Amino acid sequence: MRVLYEMTGPGGPRSGAGRALWGELVGLLIPVVCAGCGGAGAGASGAALLCAGCAAGLSGLAPRRVRPTPVPWGLPPVHAATAYAGAVRALLLAHKERGARPLAAPLGAALAAAVLASPVPAPAPAPAPAPAPAPADDAGVILVPVPSSAAGRAARGQDHTRRLARATAGALRRCGVRARAAPLLRHRREVADQAGLTAAGRRANLAHALEATPAARLLLPARPAPVPPRPTRRTAPARAPARPCPPGPRVVIIDDVMTTGATLAEAARALREHTACPLDAAVVATSERAFREGKKLRRNERFGW
Repeated sequence: MRVLYEMTGPGGPRSGAGRALWGELVGLLIPVVCAGCGGAGAGASGAALLCAGCAAGLSGLAPRRVRPTPVPWGLPPVHAATAYAGAVRALLLAHKERGARPLAAPLGAALAAAVLASPVPAPAPAPAPAPAPAPADDAGVILVPVPSSAAGRAARGQDHTRRLARATAGALRRCGVRARAAPLLRHRREVADQAGLTAAGRRANLAHALEATPAARLLLPARPAPVPPRPTRRTAPARAPARPCPPGPRVVIIDDVMTTGATLAEAARALREHTACPLDAAVVATSERAFREGKKLRRNERFGW
């Protein structure tokens, strides 16, 4: 008992070994049920909160390109790991609403697969004398979580998307991909609860609600200034063409669920105010209809339809 006390202490586990031993003891004393299906036997240590069947359902399908109907203006390419139904829905709600922190690891692994499924954006063409820019992967991947509102953080006592982004970055690094989670977005005003709102209501609720943080100026290449056009007498002044965006990291917006796409579109708009580099988005789950139609979308893109 003295060894156990020294490893855990009165305030809880102090080390990795202490946390593992504590999980084993809790698993023996208190039956651990799966957060997805409610069945027993969720992990050997009782810390996973996920049975083998629900784990297979979370990561058993190949991630695919998805988009809602209708598609909101400015929505970046979105890849989802699975459909928002059944055990997956229960897992996401447990992680978000009930603070089931151990679920961040399996959810982050599924989200990492969705990030890897999205194509690497091609770098902007450079002038002939200039050397070719480095591939986007060399600069790494920056995962930008969609920020939770102040009311949501206060009610839940956590920012679940930020924790999910950190778990996703860890899963990507274990796959050999340079990745980091960076909270580069924040709310500039309060928004209403999205539950129960229509697609148009969600777009109106989130319109210009997000902005880039000062850290975005340090991590992302700034939007280049337009090149002044040469005035002519016969033609009206044309729109000033933008200079090519300098090579930089690959930016992926992260969220747990996509319903109408309004949140991801607003996050992309806020980032585009600062940078002109291409953006991608990845979510753990989307609606069953969007995920089902994503298979058709992938086939059409493969054949160029």
